[in-house]
Amino acid sequence: MSSSFFTRREILASAAAAPLALAQSATPLKIVVMQSFDPAEVALFEKAAVGRKVEIVEARRSDLREKLKDAEVVFGGLSAADLDYAPRLKWIQAGGAGMEGFDKKVLASPVTVTNMARVFAPGIAETAMGLLLCISRGISTYYMPQFYRREWKEVGTVKSPDHIELAGRVMGIVGMGGIGTEIAKRAHYGFGMRVWATDPKPMPKPDCVEILREPAWFPEMAKQVDVLVSAAPLTAKTTKMFNEQIFRSMKKGSIFIAMSRGGLFDDMALVKVLKEGHLRGAGLDVFPVEPIPSNHPIFDCANVVMTPHTSGWGVERQQRLVAHFAENIRRYTIGEPLLAVVDKVAGY
Repeated sequence: MSSSFFTRREILASAAAAPLALAQSATPLKIVVMQSFDPAEVALFEKAAVGRKVEIVEARRSDLREKLKDAEVVFGGLSAADLDYAPRLKWIQAGGAGMEGFDKKVLASPVTVTNMARVFAPGIAETAMGLLLCISRGISTYYMPQFYRREWKEVGTVKSPDHIELAGRVMGIVGMGGIGTEIAKRAHYGFGMRVWATDPKPMPKPDCVEILREPAWFPEMAKQVDVLVSAAPLTAKTTKMFNEQIFRSMKKGSIFIAMSRGGLFDDMALVKVLKEGHLRGAGLDVFPVEPIPSNHPIFDCANVVMTPHTSGWGVERQQRLVAHFAENIRRYTIGEPLLAVVDKVAGY
């Protein structure tokens, strides 16, 4: 099973956790999955196990506890009360990357939890650049509305700032995990942008990043960049970190892009600075409350382009998800450290 898309950061995170003990090879490995996988995907999971027969059991919330009795592994999420019905449970593979919705008591338990960190990042990064281009080239602000009116009219002049180029401009990224890293690569190598970033974890500075500093630098970075990207996990420390003070500190005409978690930004503060024209625009794949109520004033902002938290979707996304879980099944059965082990203290 190929794992070429796994990164150094994932492997370092997994190495911090002690390898799970090998079970007796004669004991079937019961894996309860809380979503449907097709027969070909199930076959990959079964093939990934080394020296053990795999039993994949699909469960719904209504019959979950009955099926947890002999389970060693769960794909999905459990409540603390569910743990009482799973005496043999050793590992939970979350189906997503964000852990803010996970039961805190489950995270505090001895059960190892892994997530899908970096698995969805390529599609999210491509969407981020698409949203940015819609704003920088006036596509969503000027030309899509014209299209719906069946019009063809130039906006501005050949030298007016109605259209801007990205090359040479500075992108500031908050969070250099999977999403931030993939966006940085595309912004720098694909569009010639200068990339600055912040992240709490010590790591070597990627070649595509000009400056990488600790989170305390964020307010200063926000003042200087042309594009500010939200790509951090949602924790108590990051909730609404993109607030009115930050938005007003940004350069007039700069752009805000939100790709990881909606809870990182204050939506009403964003609406205010957008309507005032302080920001050129915003590209949003996530929002504090989803789905967004139809009467929300964000829909009155002509300089906003949105996708409904679907930026990571695609055929390739599912292939990576299946490959990630299969690789972790292989590692579990031979006692190697799992990939993308969640830091239960940090919350991601």
